[in-house]
Amino acid sequence: MELGRIARSHGVRLAVYDELDSTNDEAKRLVNAGETGPLWVVAARQSNGRGRLGRTWVSPPGNLHASLILSDFGPERIAPQLGFVAGVATMSALCAATGAGERLALKWPNDILLDGAKAGGILLEAAQRPTSSDAFACVIGVGVNCRCAPQGLAGPVSDLTALGAAAPSAPELFAHLADAMIDALELWAQGDRFASVRERWLAHAAGLARPIRVALGRETIAGRFETIDAAGRLVLSTDLGTRVIEAGDVFLPDVTTPSDARAPLERSR
Repeated sequence: MELGRIARSHGVRLAVYDELDSTNDEAKRLVNAGETGPLWVVAARQSNGRGRLGRTWVSPPGNLHASLILSDFGPERIAPQLGFVAGVATMSALCAATGAGERLALKWPNDILLDGAKAGGILLEAAQRPTSSDAFACVIGVGVNCRCAPQGLAGPVSDLTALGAAAPSAPELFAHLADAMIDALELWAQGDRFASVRERWLAHAAGLARPIRVALGRETIAGRFETIDAAGRLVLSTDLGTRVIEAGDVFLPDVTTPSDARAPLERSR
């Protein structure tokens, strides 16, 4: 496992492990101990991988399990935008590594789809820095099913081997991802150009301009996926008017797997 050339030139570092409970959890422990990044934490296997809301993320060897520590990226209020930055970077890396961009898509807010089935996801969390009670770093977790997909789930899942000879290994994909993340962060410019990130994200959005359903706790809303707004919220056109949604499980017409519900950036002490 190695960083790409662009990442190395920007001073990004890399810590590789045979096994961790979770790359996000290890990254948060490092931040708690004083690490400020930029540092990628990568593990060949996770024993307790997870997605949003504590959902289990099956993490066998051969898949990509990686988390990036970032500090001093700007005010806390813009930190949730980094989930979309990571989505753009992951899509860019996948397109570069596979050449199969037409088969890949981003599902709001944090899933990666291959042929309509979930093949990856992003988990954004905050970790407390020891310098002061107000200082925190952001941990961006990226998981991609490179060699195998979990079995027995309710909805469709896939892995990159479905691409045949074009399927990259986890190390190959990671090198692209490390470089693509630098490009996406520079595009974002600490939130000054989130509009450009939003535009790129929408270019790969699954279900855009199509009917979708969004489960919101006790109700499910059906409507047309119009866009995401300047804050990254899903904008849905319904029979009763426009709804702007911050959190929910999205169901596409031909994909029954819900995306992880978006929630405020989680903090770790």
